[in-house]
Amino acid sequence: MSKTSKWIAGIIVVILLAVIGGALFVHFRTADSTNTPKPSNVQKRGQRMKAPKTLIVYYSRTGNTKAVAELIQQEVGGDLAQIETKTSRPSNYRAEVEQNAREQEQSVKPALKSNLPDLKQYDRIFIGSPTWNMALPQAVVSFMANNDFAGKTVIPFNTNGGYGVGSVFTQIKQGTSGARVLKGFSIKGGEEINGILLAIKGNRRVTVSKEIRTWLTSINQQQ
Repeated sequence: MSKTSKWIAGIIVVILLAVIGGALFVHFRTADSTNTPKPSNVQKRGQRMKAPKTLIVYYSRTGNTKAVAELIQQEVGGDLAQIETKTSRPSNYRAEVEQNAREQEQSVKPALKSNLPDLKQYDRIFIGSPTWNMALPQAVVSFMANNDFAGKTVIPFNTNGGYGVGSVFTQIKQGTSGARVLKGFSIKGGEEINGILLAIKGNRRVTVSKEIRTWLTSINQQQ
């Protein structure tokens, strides 16, 4: 074989080795990229975050706050629970007003029935209450004093006879120390002083449902 032929053969061998080496490099790089696990904390597009475990707890005399609680449950799911005192409350409106006023003035915390679930299992807690004497009924104060809200998300809601929320939301914020308290919802209910008891029913209930949906959207609590 001439020197020229040997030189050409050598060039061809070098080229072939380069081509084979490049192909092997691409193959192993692709395989490594394919087999590398993706970080587990990366949320995929369209993936929904886990819904919080929800409790909707309420205190209601004439059913209006209960109606709002039920409408909230329709929107977000979760468990529904009613705050009840061990001792029966007066059925007469005037007698209830007088007893409640005394309890508020003397900071009485009435004993509650043990029918409420353990709050430890919940992430998000809606607390519903009417406005009594421009403040919380003391039964709701008892509920808050009996529980630890640290690390929870608390969302208040309220019904009233037309005089507004009073100090209800402020008291709930103060009584749930350590919680993240979101913007509350307040709506006019019945007027027991005028003999109007359950007002959130029929067409009124449909209207309130729409208002609740708007509120939940505004605080990003639709689910």
